Amino acid sequence: MSGDTTNGSGKVRIGLFICHCGTNIAKMVDVVKLTEEFSKHPDVAVSREYRFMCSEPGQELIIKDIKEHKLDRVVVAACSPLMHEPTFRKAVERGGINRYFFEMVNVREQVSWVSTDYESATAKARRLINGALARVKFHEALEMRRVKITPRVMVVGGGIGGIETSLQLADAGFEVVLVEKDDTIGGHMAKFDKTFPTLDCAACILTPKMVSVGQHPRIRLMTWTEVENVEGYVGNFKVKVRQKARYVDPSLCNGCGACYEACPARPVPTKRKLILGRQVANQGYMLSGVKMPALAKEETKTPAVADAV
Repeated sequence: MSGDTTNGSGKVRIGLFICHCGTNIAKMVDVVKLTEEFSKHPDVAVSREYRFMCSEPGQELIIKDIKEHKLDRVVVAACSPLMHEPTFRKAVERGGINRYFFEMVNVREQVSWVSTDYESATAKARRLINGALARVKFHEALEMRRVKITPRVMVVGGGIGGIETSLQLADAGFEVVLVEKDDTIGGHMAKFDKTFPTLDCAACILTPKMVSVGQHPRIRLMTWTEVENVEGYVGNFKVKVRQKARYVDPSLCNGCGACYEACPARPVPTKRKLILGRQVANQGYMLSGVKMPALAKEETKTPAVADAV
């Protein structure tokens, strides 16, 4: 540990705690030197270093300093906030101040683990801690509360990722709306023959999942649909979608394409393309062998139009 130091600037009283994380941080960052340097910071009332700040003794050290030195802000320089931010917030709260008067600096994953030079790593850690000290002064007290949410999830994109996500969420009990901009789900995987690296049959994996999506009672599938607007916040979003015209009855159509082959209409131009989404579903030249006597005479009158693409 190093030093009880200044009394702060008088506006805020920040406690700075720098963790060694065993040797994970200390092997590349001069923790003791930084602790000494920041002990002279005008807003830092207490500057300490400890071997494992996340341990129970480390948390007790923070709690003790909050009470003894009347700290109103706490900065911890340690590992990723994903690991221990809740841990330190609880410790701050146990010390008697709002849990959001806390700022965490990641000097392990963002500095020590990705650096090879001791001096430059220490300099980077110094800059990050300076930023946290400047930022924590503007923190405001917040209160946690529970709000009622709608347990409904929208998944955007019907590729294999969106399909699997929808199935797992639905199996977990959530109502799922799966939105796909194309006319069918499946995405790129539907175009593959094999999957890497096992060379499994792509269709054998994908097709049962596509069927499960269509039959799952908690999944509402909206193909040929795009998201236009998203409003709200976590737990209470409002999403506006636009479903494009299909010109068929989706409750009756199974997408077999037989209607296109049987259609007596003359393809004009003869090389017209039937495009669904971004894919060419069918092309007019495939029908060029079909004789349509009643229309042949008309076709010779307008060769320019007939050959246009």
